[in-house]
Parts: sequence; structure tokens; C-alpha cells
Amino acid sequence: MDPHRSLRLAEALREELSELIAYEMSDPRVGDVTVSEVITSPDKRHAQVRIGLTSGGDPKEALEALEHARGFLRQQLAERLDTFRIPELHFEPDLTVTIGPRIGTLLKRVRKGRPRKESGSPAPPNQPSHDERNRDRKEADAPAAPLPDSLTPRLADSLPKK
Repeated sequence: MDPHRSLRLAEALREELSELIAYEMSDPRVGDVTVSEVITSPDKRHAQVRIGLTSGGDPKEALEALEHARGFLRQQLAERLDTFRIPELHFEPDLTVTIGPRIGTLLKRVRKGRPRKESGSPAPPNQPSHDERNRDRKEADAPAAPLPDSLTPRLADSLPKK
């Protein structure tokens, strides 16, 4: 099967599910749910729908509401998409949406927990020191020496003879 077909189907499912959940579902438990990713199985019978809550709603209640509305969503997808089979929908929370705003503070905490090396401390035995690395970079940036004439082919020698 065409691997791009699975990607196109997953993207179409993501777009339609986002629109259905945002505008056509009236369940208040869903709230601000975003469909971040849809992953279809190779046989296109199952689709994992990853959802994220942008507001402070309860993810368990939102998942329950979506599980309850699974039949409605599949029916609407069948009407909107022209495919042979609509995959079975499996909803799961997407942690990247909930962790995303906190990632900056988490990274700051990690950086503060690891002190920087002192400039006078020696490098570990298996790594080159700072001076060795700079010397290697300078050598790599230096222009290459020209080859001796005996090793360079002459243009006249490489042309076909008449």
C-alpha cells in the first residue's frame, strides 16, 4: 500500500475530528479539546486519536465523553469522508499539549541542578580538552596545501585525442 495514503487519511481524520469536536458536539465535558495527532494502523481499521486539553478541564471526563460519542463521530466521519472504511477510534491523552507550557520551567530547573564545569578543571580522560578542540578546528579551517604537479592530472591529458 501507498505509505502516503495512510498519512493523508490520518490528516483528513484529524481535521474532521477537530471540527466535529469543536463545533458539533454539545457535551460540556469536552470543553477545549484539541486533536493533536491521529495515527492509523497499517490496515486502516484502527486509529489512535491523541487529544490535548488546552484549558484546565478534567482529561478523564473529556476522554469519557469522547468514548461515549465514538459512534456519532464515526457516523459523521463516514458522511464527510469518501473512504471504504472508517477506522475504529481510540482516544488517548496527548501529554505534549499539557506539558508544553511547563517545558520552559522544567528545563530551567534541570539546568540549575547541574552546575557548570569550572574553567580550571581538567576534561574527562576520554574527551579532548578545550584547547585541543580549538586547535583541531583551526587546522580544519586552514586551506589545503596544493598537490604537487606530478599528482595533478593535466587538462590536455584528459581530453580525447583527435
